[in-house]
Amino acid sequence: MNGWRSQWHLLLLNSLTCGLEICVAAGITYVPPLLLEAGVEERYMTMVLGIGPVLGLLFIPLIGSASDRCHSSYGRRRPFIWLLSLGVLVALLIIPHADVLAARLAWGGRTLQVGFLILGVGLLDFCGQVCFTPLEALLSDLYRDEEDCSQAFAMFSFMVSVGGCIGYLLPAVDWSHSILSDYLGGQAECLFSLLILIFISSVLITMKVSEEPSSAGSIPLGSGSMLDSGSGAMEAGQCGVPRPCWYLLKCKLRLLKSGPLVCLLRTCWTMTPAIYRSYCHVPKVMRRLCVAQLCSWMAVMSFMLFFTDFVGVGLYQGVPSASPGSLSRQQYDEGIRMGSLGLFLQCATSTFFSLVMSRLVRQFGSRWVYLSSMVSFTVSALVICLSKSVVLVTAMAALTGYAYAMLQTLPYTLTCHYHKEKEIYMPKRKTKGLHKNGVASKQDYLSPAEEEAGLIHHVFFRQDSYDFYPNNNQNGSSHVPAGGEPEAADSGCEKRGVGLDFAILDSTFLLSQVFPTLFMGMIVQFAQSVTAYIASAAIFGVVAIYAASHIVFDQKDLKS
Repeated sequence: MNGWRSQWHLLLLNSLTCGLEICVAAGITYVPPLLLEAGVEERYMTMVLGIGPVLGLLFIPLIGSASDRCHSSYGRRRPFIWLLSLGVLVALLIIPHADVLAARLAWGGRTLQVGFLILGVGLLDFCGQVCFTPLEALLSDLYRDEEDCSQAFAMFSFMVSVGGCIGYLLPAVDWSHSILSDYLGGQAECLFSLLILIFISSVLITMKVSEEPSSAGSIPLGSGSMLDSGSGAMEAGQCGVPRPCWYLLKCKLRLLKSGPLVCLLRTCWTMTPAIYRSYCHVPKVMRRLCVAQLCSWMAVMSFMLFFTDFVGVGLYQGVPSASPGSLSRQQYDEGIRMGSLGLFLQCATSTFFSLVMSRLVRQFGSRWVYLSSMVSFTVSALVICLSKSVVLVTAMAALTGYAYAMLQTLPYTLTCHYHKEKEIYMPKRKTKGLHKNGVASKQDYLSPAEEEAGLIHHVFFRQDSYDFYPNNNQNGSSHVPAGGEPEAADSGCEKRGVGLDFAILDSTFLLSQVFPTLFMGMIVQFAQSVTAYIASAAIFGVVAIYAASHIVFDQKDLKS
């Protein structure tokens, strides 16, 4: 992937990534004051902020697997991106107008306003976080070469960092005194109107430049496929082969069945137990990567979620519960602003490392980059624990952006590498001998998803099957041999979709948010110091370094 045209195309392709991060960062940053103003207690406010991650843990594997099995004429990933983007847009409309929506209803009141706010916050956090999974899978589909995939996810990390920078800055601007306030209203209305404009633009740009191959048009009709797109039928008619009305109706019904919502519902209905059981049968390479990813994200999220509170209370000696205008409250507010500056510098550092990540990997290797980033994070967290200097703490907070950029890039490129060489990294599980009528035979163990779908050893694609087998050519198009049996049937690799493995990686990110919100408060209460926030991040960092040393980065690690 050389030349400025390719880089520009990749930048436009990741515009939705930036737009999503802007909306999630700005929206979630501005939501806690809205909840407090609506009368929600602080202890319940943290529970509201945990709704999105918990729902994401439940539905991300379903959506990832459903996108692997979707046979829409618009592609496998884009229909789910459209669906989740619609959820984000609805949430951006609900949050600033919750009081108006409650007032419109005759039986509405403060309780209904809080209900609308909770609905908007949960929808924004859930759809915003989950939408990254099909976006990552889309990049993997379009950029299959290892070097191209590395650059694609480096740009992905870069756009996430840029979006975080913009998202943290937008709520800090006083929009109530701007020109927009004359037409839109107060601070919340101006902010969320701007977010809606940014988000719609980013969605349209990404959908315009992403030419995802149609999985429906690549599967032969003789094998019971979902039909070539409408152009294929038209071409057949032009060749003098008329299609009867019942055949066209049947084809239209098949296309409707392959829609994203129907595909997701069928996956929820038929495949939910199999998908969640497949979590227990994750390949060894993915299991090691996910453990390291979980520990790393828990370290980073324990730092990011509570860094501002640590600065406000630990460094500036402020009191968040003090009366407004008092000296203790002013010190706390000043610490919050300084902590926000540290997180902004973290995003800026992450942006820089995202740009040079592929060069670092080529120069030093994936193992060195992963381990060095987590070592730098752990050392930074330890310095922050021991230091009382605001300047040094802010500088160390900026340095943690290296680990943040790495976690957005390297695990996904490793997953793409695993799937590109499945025969090596994801071999089929062992076979066992079966004795029938005194004759010994061998039968492969099938994955739980295969058993649930009713697949047998010699038949991997049926007329009612939703499985999709991508080929490894550059344009990301799929191919099934003329006999209707995909090439994966003859290979010695385990049949897994990259969307499901990306969903598992994203689940570790969401789980890393759930754990700190549940237990960190009790840890701080026991330690009687907010330094426990950063100390916990440092401990998780040490565990992450140990787990990262066991990641399979290349074939040499398989032997060890």
